[in-house]
Amino acid sequence: MSTGTVTGETAELVFARPGDWTDFDRTVRLPRGHGHGACDDARIDDARIDDARIEVRLCHPDGRIRQAALGASDAPLPLIAVRATDWVPAVRTRARQVLEQVLAADPPGTLRALTPLVLRLGRREQGAWALERFEAALHAEPSVLADLCGDADPPTRRFAARLSLRRAEPGPRDAARRAAAETDPATARLWTDAALAAMAARGPDDEAVDALLGARIPMVRAAGVTCLHRAGRSSEADRYLADRSGLVRACARWLVRQDGGDPYARCRALLADPERVGRYAVAGFAECAGRGDAPLLRSLVDHPLDVIRAEALAGLRLLDNTDPALLRPLLDDPSPAVARQASLGLCGSAERLPVGPLLELIAPGRPAHTRRAAYRVLHARGGVAGLRASVELLTDRDPALRRIAGQRIQNTLMSPRGRAGLPLREPEVGALLDRSAGLFSGRVLERIRRMLALPPGGVR
Repeated sequence: MSTGTVTGETAELVFARPGDWTDFDRTVRLPRGHGHGACDDARIDDARIDDARIEVRLCHPDGRIRQAALGASDAPLPLIAVRATDWVPAVRTRARQVLEQVLAADPPGTLRALTPLVLRLGRREQGAWALERFEAALHAEPSVLADLCGDADPPTRRFAARLSLRRAEPGPRDAARRAAAETDPATARLWTDAALAAMAARGPDDEAVDALLGARIPMVRAAGVTCLHRAGRSSEADRYLADRSGLVRACARWLVRQDGGDPYARCRALLADPERVGRYAVAGFAECAGRGDAPLLRSLVDHPLDVIRAEALAGLRLLDNTDPALLRPLLDDPSPAVARQASLGLCGSAERLPVGPLLELIAPGRPAHTRRAAYRVLHARGGVAGLRASVELLTDRDPALRRIAGQRIQNTLMSPRGRAGLPLREPEVGALLDRSAGLFSGRVLERIRRMLALPPGGVR
């Protein structure tokens, strides 16, 4: 829960997020330190014990006090909305009467202020009334509905978009512009579907298509690419064969095929000039390449740009071309992206790699990305070597590595699949288990020992 702010001489509580009011309600009703979502704001802890505050009385465990507080002129609107979903019928009825009066007196202000909270309250057993009432009020306030379509709260934008689309069908350009400007994928899909439906009914619209193609969200751009076919602009597909999104690239290849072209040949042509090739061109080619194209991707592993080398390695992994002789030296490549892709490619053949050199790569003096890449391979190898590497990193100076190592030790020793790679009655395994004893309770530790046929450890 975010902390509130104090405004005015009465020290009114004002919260930044709509869900903070329900957290406050729960915090006041429950004993201090109990309950999920309890508030950390010290002023609320003080307010909890101050029954003179209207906010506290509106959330009081005694329903009679809550009901009486609803008649106060300074009752905060958000808490009136919360009480409209109260489990006590008398409190709920009174709160709804007050909310109706407020809504009738100032529909725009009330709708703008409370809609995000009412959406969350609508999930409660008694929350349907307020949600239905606000939906009806918003239909009569188109300007407020338009404002809520741009609200900072994503659920509110989705709600407002659905109501707007139900109220009136937008034109393709308006819907496409809204989809392109949207940052929430769920809301963007609503506007994108509306734009596509409008164009299906009215015919292609170049301005709407261009708006979709310029969107940040891949799903929206992909919709724009598919619209190019019906708009007679299939020749523009090449521009999106190297898009940063795999979804958009796939749609571009579909568009090329619909136009009678060969997406493989066009993607390969994008790699014709090694000096000008882009990272997403490499990714797009790998997505439609075959095993016979591995030499071309291998030639890009020596490219001067890190991103090209990394994408070439990712492409080789897609083709199941993971040569340890090529990948092993790249674990200590200066580029973190290249080292990561090399480690991902080596995971499938980790059991065939010598352990010693890999353990050297996780030594404290090595770069952080090299150590993480080598550790990924050691963990994929499993067995005693993987457990040894994890235990070594439990005391590492890198907090991220310590956390990952601890989680992987727990996953290995507490799951049948992980323990299956460990030999029974192995003294080294017992010693490694002792070194990682802090990760387990005494009872769990002894159970793991029994499953590995190890002698009981000391009392913890």
